[in-house]
Amino acid sequence: MKTRREFTKLAALGVIGTIPFNGLANPLFNSVVDLNTDLDISIFSKHLQFLDYETTGAMATEMGFSGVDLTVRPKGHVLPSNVEKDLPKAIAAIKKGGSSCKMITTAIENASKQLDIAVIKTAAKEGIEYYRSNWFAYKEEISMEDSLAFYVKEIQKLGVLNKEWGIVGCYQNHAGLKIGGSFWEVKKILETVNPNYFGVQYDIRHATVEGGVSWKNGLALLQTYIKTIVLKDFKWVQVKGEWKLVNVPIGKGMVDFDAYFKLLKKYGIKPPVSLHLEYDLGGAEKGKRSITVDKKLVFDAMKKDLKAINVLWKNA
Repeated sequence: MKTRREFTKLAALGVIGTIPFNGLANPLFNSVVDLNTDLDISIFSKHLQFLDYETTGAMATEMGFSGVDLTVRPKGHVLPSNVEKDLPKAIAAIKKGGSSCKMITTAIENASKQLDIAVIKTAAKEGIEYYRSNWFAYKEEISMEDSLAFYVKEIQKLGVLNKEWGIVGCYQNHAGLKIGGSFWEVKKILETVNPNYFGVQYDIRHATVEGGVSWKNGLALLQTYIKTIVLKDFKWVQVKGEWKLVNVPIGKGMVDFDAYFKLLKKYGIKPPVSLHLEYDLGGAEKGKRSITVDKKLVFDAMKKDLKAINVLWKNA
């Protein structure tokens, strides 16, 4: 996928219309989207926190990923309190390992918070293009509507800061009681921010959990806001008479990837992807620094999920 800079240069030369490709022009990304090639998939580094930075980059490349979605948050690969020192080291080491990092997962939530500002500034200086923010919780002392109005302003401020530093923030739709379980909540908090600098990290697993069969409406509602996406799968299982949500490998659960990928192609959306593996991997699924299974089991699971995604995308 061509970068915004490349697209602008080609447009200035008047050659955009002469480029042969089989895809769609998506104004959201200001680029030509070739839907016939593989997705740009990074591995979520939460599941590799038992490795150092360089080995994480090396394994990401060996397994076939295009990059690393690095955790820069409490208990992450990089701690926010050390971001100015450790993030440059991490990016350099990941590159030395043969990979890259265009996206990070953070706890950013406030444009006035010095630690959040430091993460944004340092990430931008290191060439990172996207960050995922923290999730927002409804405030108990005010109404739900007033809570949403409060966060509208917070995200607007983050958008201004992002524009200053040339980086894009993303809010993840997420099942549960925090803001983002409902697609309409996500749309509401994004209504005044500059869409070039803050959007959605769309998660089809959480969308299916919360939206059931109406997730397609949610995708239609949010599709113009999507900057990055998360891929993972789940199913409902009855355990001792109670229904529980169980995470499973890609294609083994209830997420309708064929329908989802067809809709992404229909909308001309092919954003960067973060692959998550939330099923049992000896603690790797929880971001543990020490795991109880052989590392090869974790790597094999990642490769298997990556292959499944590429096949599903190609066939959609």
